[in-house]
Amino acid sequence: TNGICERFHKTILLEFYQVTLEEAYEDLSSLQADLDDRLNYYNTQRTHQAKMCYGRTPPKTLIDGKQLWRGKLIA
Repeated sequence: TNGICERFHKTILLEFYQVTLEEAYEDLSSLQADLDDRLNYYNTQRTHQAKMCYGRTPPKTLIDGKQLWRGKLIA
């Protein structure tokens, strides 16, 4: 939803751009590489408070959800 996108943009602004842009970048590709690293961290290691995550990382939420659905299909 739009709210989820807006929250993601605010998080990237606060946790990446406002911190990172204090440094001088030689070129756009260096900035892009740092942003790619940050997005990888955001998507795989950073805990989320979003709906259904409850402080877990997105991969952990996905794995837990798969196990829950398997249990419901078997039962």
